[in-house]
Amino acid sequence: MTSPAMIVSADPATVDDLLRLAAAAAAPIEVARDLDQARPGWHASSLVLVGADLAKSLAATPFQRRADVVLVAPATDTEEVYKLAVQIGAQELAELPRDEAWLIDALATAAEPVNGCGTTICLTGSVGGAGVSVLSAGLGLSAARQGLRTLLIDGDPLGGGLDLVLGLEHHDGARWPDFADRRGRLSPSTLREALPGLGDLSVLSWQRKEPVRVSEEAVHSLIDAAVRGYDLVVVDVPRYVGELGRTALRAADTAFLLVPAEVRATMAAEVLTSMLRRDTTDLRLIVRGPAPGGLTTNVMAEALNLPLAGMLERDRRLPAALDQGDFVRATRRGPLSEFCAGLIYDLGIEPQETTKEAA
Repeated sequence: MTSPAMIVSADPATVDDLLRLAAAAAAPIEVARDLDQARPGWHASSLVLVGADLAKSLAATPFQRRADVVLVAPATDTEEVYKLAVQIGAQELAELPRDEAWLIDALATAAEPVNGCGTTICLTGSVGGAGVSVLSAGLGLSAARQGLRTLLIDGDPLGGGLDLVLGLEHHDGARWPDFADRRGRLSPSTLREALPGLGDLSVLSWQRKEPVRVSEEAVHSLIDAAVRGYDLVVVDVPRYVGELGRTALRAADTAFLLVPAEVRATMAAEVLTSMLRRDTTDLRLIVRGPAPGGLTTNVMAEALNLPLAGMLERDRRLPAALDQGDFVRATRRGPLSEFCAGLIYDLGIEPQETTKEAA
């Protein structure tokens, strides 16, 4: 039986290093010490790690090109290794010992079962104070309480932090700056273990410091791992979307625009709707009540030309609960809880059994 990963190297030091990293990733791996041994598993293995010692021979041999090939070499400043990577069709160059952590993640990802993708949704608001962060946190809690493995992603570096909403601000775990320069594939299990959370809910938020720039590649890597490792991914997107928000919107199955039932907020939503449609094909309206001037949900939906996902009534208990750090308990029942449960039902989200087993 072919292993998920294969080492192609005759160098004892390279083989020993990679076997050690595979053990750390709990990833089964086979070793091919020459190219003839490598042929049977060349296309069957999810990941192929080629040692620099056999790279020249591989480049001169008619092996069919494939994805997920990594050239592994000792730390070097020469251009020869980079040329070899191109010649063998490697998508990545990993230098030892510098890239050991990256290799462990790659090996762990290769060893994971192939799962279906989780559902990704984005939430944003037409005006400041619309309540998007509260709705995002409530939706994450509601999904987790239903047994859905859920990731709540804070897309707003200036929003105060979703971890604070959930009382996780002092919990250990990674925040966005820890992934800012991430490259390559990230293992879902590595992501889950790194993040703070409550039960089945994991949270990726910001530190309360000046925000760092998160690379586009890092955002892609995080969202890719999220949809492979969670049943539901909820992204709180700021009104001024930015690159992080655009990447999330393009990856989302559905995006929701939260609009207070007011004329000014509806007018602001009209402008934002045209901008959001550039990055998402499924945009739906959530109206937040009450409507002080009697503006109805149907009129708002018609004016914005958006399908109506529902009306969220204000829960007057929540502002005090947020200030007192009691948000989690306060959302076990009430308008927010009822709305979120209904939204999850309408989206038809169910636990992925293969994802649970992979955990």
